[in-house]
This record gives sequence, C-alpha cells and structure tokens, in this order.
Amino acid sequence: MNKYTNYFDVNKETWNKKVAVHAESKMYDLESFKSGKSSLMPYELKALRDVNGKSLLHLQCHFGQDTLSWQRMGAQCVGVDLSDEGIKLAKKLNDELKLDAEFICCNVLDTSKHINKTFDIVYTSYGVIGWLPDLKPWAKMIAERLKVDGTFYMVEFHPILWMFDYVDGKPKLKYHYSQDEVIYEEYEGTYANQSSKMVSKEYGWNHGLSEVINALIEAGLQTDHLNEYDESPYDVFPDLIKTETGLYKMKNQLFPMIFEIKATKK
Repeated sequence: MNKYTNYFDVNKETWNKKVAVHAESKMYDLESFKSGKSSLMPYELKALRDVNGKSLLHLQCHFGQDTLSWQRMGAQCVGVDLSDEGIKLAKKLNDELKLDAEFICCNVLDTSKHINKTFDIVYTSYGVIGWLPDLKPWAKMIAERLKVDGTFYMVEFHPILWMFDYVDGKPKLKYHYSQDEVIYEEYEGTYANQSSKMVSKEYGWNHGLSEVINALIEAGLQTDHLNEYDESPYDVFPDLIKTETGLYKMKNQLFPMIFEIKATKK
C-alpha cells in the first residue's frame, strides 16, 4: 500500500461530498454553463488560444466544466479526476450537452495506467498541485502523455497563498513556502459555499515554484514561460476586492496570487 493512500482516500471522500454542494453553488453557476457560458478564465484562454482540432488532457477536472468548455471550443478532450461523484456528474453533463468528451476516474498520478494515448495539450488549473505529495511522478506522467512538441499549461494559485491558515477567516502565517510535511485541515463548508454544513477533511502539501519548475525540467519539458499575477479569477480568499477587469485582488497586495507555466515537450 502506498504510504499516501489514506490521505488520498480522505481527500476523495471530501471531494465526493463537494460535488453536490459545488453543483448548486453560484460560483460554478451550472445553469449558465448549461446554457452555453464558458467556465474558462482569461489566463488559460489567452495562453492556449485556438484549441480547435487539438487533443487535450485535463488533469484534476472536478466535474468537468473546463473540460467541456474546451470541448465546446473544438478540442477533443479527456478529463481525469479522483472523485467518482465528480466524474459521474461530468459524464452526465457531457451527455446532456451532446458533447464528445471522455472522463476517467483515477488518481492523477495513475493517469498513465488508464490512458496510453498522447495529447497535443495537457492542462491543469487552480487548486491542483497542493493535493500531491511529490511533483516528480506528476511531471513524469505529464511528459508521458504529451506528444513531442506538445504543450503543457498550468495556471495555479501562488504558493505564497498556501503559507497561510484561513480556517478562522483571518489569514495567519503558519506553513513553510515549500513544506515536506503533510498539512491537515478540517472545517465546515467549502470554497464555493462557505455556509455549507458539509465537513471538509483535507490533506495537502505546499510546493514552491522552484519545485514545480524543476520537476517539469527533470521530466524533459522545456519551460516557455513562468508568469506571476496579482489578480485571481476566483473570490476564494478573505477580503478580496473586485477590480475593473472582473478579477479579484487583495486590499494591500504584497505578493502575487496566481502563477502560470507553459512548457513544451522536446
């Protein structure tokens, strides 16, 4: 048994509970999505641009809104997620919207055990790598699933944000920027509905930017760019202010909230 199995099992149970809560939330706005609204945000749309005719693997896809948004834009998509409830809803949405995406339930680190084809694009976004204890097998899997000259793109919350404990509503500096030890949190609610009575039990790990970049380089990917941004597309941290762009910033912005990496398999 993998030494992380219990952590993954607890996280899977929590994410299974989150699916129903998130599907009814304003944040995910499922009815507007069904009516044709894209769930994709400006960062990924600008970075990947025209995906029409390309194959795309979406890692840690939750219940598939982004996967299906890329599919609507003409990509041929496969979404992977740990939560069987998430994958069940993703498949239901795919059928309801008469789309042709494929969804597979597995731990993202086991993706290559379930998928052997390669893709033009591998994509992952917003709150993903913190669920992984070690990024080296993650990066190795990404390289395995990319075609030569294929693009890996990730957009993610900045690791500085995860140095804080937000459970009491006021950020408190608590964790190392790149922490090896597992972090356990237990709290009521979820980022998409903080008033929900569901109990989130979560194990996570902090990964600094050098760890992310070096894992990808070691796996054989060439970094095209690393960018950092002050504005978050999601209002999921305390006391954020909506800007003229429709994104969110802190009142006293002292560090970035988002980073993005684009890399190529050579």
